[in-house]
Amino acid sequence: MAVATRGGRGSFGGGGGGLRNIISYRIFASAMFTLLFIATLSVLLTGNPAPLSHESLIPSSSNAYMQRTFLALKSDPLRTRLDLINKQANDHIILVNAYAAYARKLKLDISRQLRMFDDLARNFSDLAARPGQKTAPEDEEEGTANEDLVRQLEKEVKDRVKIARLMIAESKESYDNQIKIQKLKDTIFSVNELLMKAKKNGQVASLIAAKSVPKSLHCLAMRLVEERIAHPEKYMEEEDSPVFQDPSLYHYAIFSNNVIAVSVVVNSAVKNAQEPWKHVFHVVSDRMNVAAMKVWFKMRPVGGGAHVEVKAVEDYEFLNSSYVPVLRQMESANYGDNAQLRNPKYSLLNHLRFYLPEMYPKLHRILFLDDDVVVQKDLSALWRIDLDGKVNGAIETCFGSFHRYIHYLNFSNSVIKERFNPRACAWAYGMNIFDLDAWRREKCTEQYHYWQNLNEDGTLWKSGMLPPGLITFSSTTKSLDKSWHVLGLGYNPSISMDEINHAAVIHFNGNMKPWLDIAINQFKNLWTKYVDNDMEFVQVCNFGL
Repeated sequence: MAVATRGGRGSFGGGGGGLRNIISYRIFASAMFTLLFIATLSVLLTGNPAPLSHESLIPSSSNAYMQRTFLALKSDPLRTRLDLINKQANDHIILVNAYAAYARKLKLDISRQLRMFDDLARNFSDLAARPGQKTAPEDEEEGTANEDLVRQLEKEVKDRVKIARLMIAESKESYDNQIKIQKLKDTIFSVNELLMKAKKNGQVASLIAAKSVPKSLHCLAMRLVEERIAHPEKYMEEEDSPVFQDPSLYHYAIFSNNVIAVSVVVNSAVKNAQEPWKHVFHVVSDRMNVAAMKVWFKMRPVGGGAHVEVKAVEDYEFLNSSYVPVLRQMESANYGDNAQLRNPKYSLLNHLRFYLPEMYPKLHRILFLDDDVVVQKDLSALWRIDLDGKVNGAIETCFGSFHRYIHYLNFSNSVIKERFNPRACAWAYGMNIFDLDAWRREKCTEQYHYWQNLNEDGTLWKSGMLPPGLITFSSTTKSLDKSWHVLGLGYNPSISMDEINHAAVIHFNGNMKPWLDIAINQFKNLWTKYVDNDMEFVQVCNFGL
């Protein structure tokens, strides 16, 4: 038992001595490593650094970083400067090679750029590989970098860097998608501007062509007037026939100064009438063209026993400035300032449609036709249509949000906003059956005068005949079946021939009138087939129909 106890103490004592030996060894090792580190550091700080290699200039390893740090500690400004120059050159070599490789990959047709990039990359490589340029040139006596050589190297590198940047900037748009997208947007914007300008020019040219009097039409009017002057005895004024006031007949109203157009309307209506002798046409023209109109219908009387009355606006004495607001406005001082009043459509001839009951006091119904329509079927059924006590029978033109009152009237004006519904459906002029008895009962002409006076400054609506018509007959219009009247042949070439063939009246509304060179070709024959080509003056004036 005692032996065991001593053995235990002896073992403990031996273990304590071993621990002391280990601690002493660790202290000795730490001291030796510290001395070695100090010695190494002193050698690095006092010794000459190894020459810089080309690879050491690339900051891709910890050794390169340490080497540049120790170079900076030595504080040689030329060496630091040379290091930066070589780094800049190497960076641009990589950039130029990257663009060249990308161009080859895309296989673009830019061989000139490829050659330029390759040549520039070789120039950088040659510059970097030139003897004495990879590291700082040293003077043997002073042991420092030669400033002249460094300055020359820096100049050459900067020149090449400048060229490289110019080339990259020039060719960057070939590879940069953002630049390509922006360039495409700019091109689209520029082309769209040109397109809008071309459309505006086309609209102006079309408007000029539509509003100008064609040479052939002017020739026809002059020939007819010349005929009247040459043979006055043939064209003596005759007394009005009682048929012109007979309410049992079918009466038409046509207001125009276009001789050939009026003749087509009358001829087409007569040729398609089942009882042409019951049809009476009231043609009203201005003072300048009424003589030509009378000579035409005297030389070429309509067939089938139909009747034609030709009068001038001036023959209706009640149409004066004291009664007609339009005449008063045109004679007032505001005429020169109001663009609406300067519009050719603002002539009194166009406003006659609002005075039908006074012009034809003995009639009960009358069919108003524009001079750019063609009649394809018998229209006598219009006089038998029940208008439900309404004044105006017309086709509606609205579809979706189009051709609503809001497109014709100024609903920012409180007077318009309070009286009318902006979503109300608009209807068309061109073929309208008017109940003159209901007109007189509803006092529609007085309503027209009221609104025309309010619109003297043009704030309620712009120019045109439809806006005042929409207001005057807003609650007194009966919608007719659309087959009675098909519009758009003067501007819309996509109208189906099936729709046209089933229409009673087709309307060449728009600028492309059928007697003009700008007419829509596929529709022009629908009008020309009713032209009296046997009339000698039509042949002489070369209408080209």
